[in-house]
Amino acid sequence: MDFTSLLLDWYNKKQRDLPWKKNKDPYSVWVSEVILQQTRVEQGTHYYKRFLEAFPTIHHLAQAQEDEVLKLWQGLGYYSRARNMHKTAKRLMEEHNGTFPADVSLLRSLHGIGDYTAAAVASFAFGLPVVALDGNGYRILARVFGIDLEVGTTRAKKVFSELAESLLPTDNSASFNQALMDFGSLVCTPRPVCSLCPMTNTCLAYQKGLTDKLPVKQEKNVSRLRYFNYLDIELGKTTYLRQRAGKDIWKGLYEFPLIETPQRTGFPELEKTEQFVKLFGSSTLTMIGTHDASPHKLTHQIIYPVFYKIKLSRPAPGLEKEYLRIDRKDIHRYAISRLTEKYLNFFHNFAAL
Repeated sequence: MDFTSLLLDWYNKKQRDLPWKKNKDPYSVWVSEVILQQTRVEQGTHYYKRFLEAFPTIHHLAQAQEDEVLKLWQGLGYYSRARNMHKTAKRLMEEHNGTFPADVSLLRSLHGIGDYTAAAVASFAFGLPVVALDGNGYRILARVFGIDLEVGTTRAKKVFSELAESLLPTDNSASFNQALMDFGSLVCTPRPVCSLCPMTNTCLAYQKGLTDKLPVKQEKNVSRLRYFNYLDIELGKTTYLRQRAGKDIWKGLYEFPLIETPQRTGFPELEKTEQFVKLFGSSTLTMIGTHDASPHKLTHQIIYPVFYKIKLSRPAPGLEKEYLRIDRKDIHRYAISRLTEKYLNFFHNFAAL
């Protein structure tokens, strides 16, 4: 049997039972594909169901406020995905009468839809004969066919795409693409389970002992280190939040007052910074707790967060001017970053002990 026959035969017997496979509606397919970017299937399944319950159609998503979408997305990270989905929903309502175009080029022109997502929607929803090649597909093809090109380069993308297209059954692209994903998630994983693989007789990486060497990955860029000092302020039953703006991955999300420093800083040093003085002036305050959270790793940066719990006896002019004062019990109504959510959960669980 050739590669495609072996893959589809395996898929027919071992495919995963996932909710989005049962729905060929372009909107549902799109939602699942965006959620599964940078997200494990186990976590993504919960968010997929919850998202469709809140926004069952493209119309419902387009009519929602951005804050609603971000709040529902809370915990998934990479919030630009949610913002782009909201923009795309509005554009589809305005330009395409609320329907997805059955055209890869038009799909690719929408906010947040790249080559892979456009191909996935075209294949799974419309049955178009296109290859949806993600990391799983690259890994499988690199190993089975012994391709030692550095994944991510222009040349590699061309070689892998042409190979995948030559293997694609034009009358069943959806099963082929789903099979690549499932096989890469269950068998040809980063640490492959070769004992379960039906292709060991033809897999060049297996034959040559190169499964741990392929695919060849690009060297990672050095991560930028950032030091965030969050101020969890207690003023009676109220606290302060601010919505992030600018070009930022957490744009639109709420957080406690933040002072970023060039290196790890203790509270005595933090009190002397220009930002701290601007916020509090001569106000009397008491630092009543500190929480060193775990480093928060993003694509090109690592954030080292420290949360300082501060008690104020009266409002500070700088805070009143720049931040929103809310009842502490209402924090859950705001879309907050995963970093802030984990901190609040920590103190909630600690208080429950």
